[in-house]
Amino acid sequence: SATATATATIITPISITNNGDMNFGNIAVSSGTGGTVVLAPAGTRTATSGVTLPGTAGTVSAAKFNVAGLALSTYAITLPSTATTITSGANSMTVDGFTSNPSGTSTLSATGTDAINVGATLHVGAGQPSGVYVSAVPFTVTVDYN
Repeated sequence: SATATATATIITPISITNNGDMNFGNIAVSSGTGGTVVLAPAGTRTATSGVTLPGTAGTVSAAKFNVAGLALSTYAITLPSTATTITSGANSMTVDGFTSNPSGTSTLSATGTDAINVGATLHVGAGQPSGVYVSAVPFTVTVDYN
């Protein structure tokens, strides 16, 4: 006969916290043609079609998240797969096409931390009424150990 011991290691749960919300900044739109604003994870933006970006940009920022967990562990990043609606009174626009840096998977540092920046595409209608548009329901970014 022989003996063996049983061992289990409980690791630090992975966590994600918001470190800054997404903001597309100031946007102008043609009365006859809508378009999009693409906000990159780096915080830069580009406009298409009837949308222009004024010289006074306002607050422009990709969403920022802090990740913490077991040092040097890899993890998967899941971005929203459906559009988020942002509203100003009765008016609305949609945000979709979420992208991140890092994208797909990443590795926690030797101190067990990492940062994720998330951008997306804003769809602006022709003659979109002025206002500050905000999502009533925040979008979710999920992280899981691989």
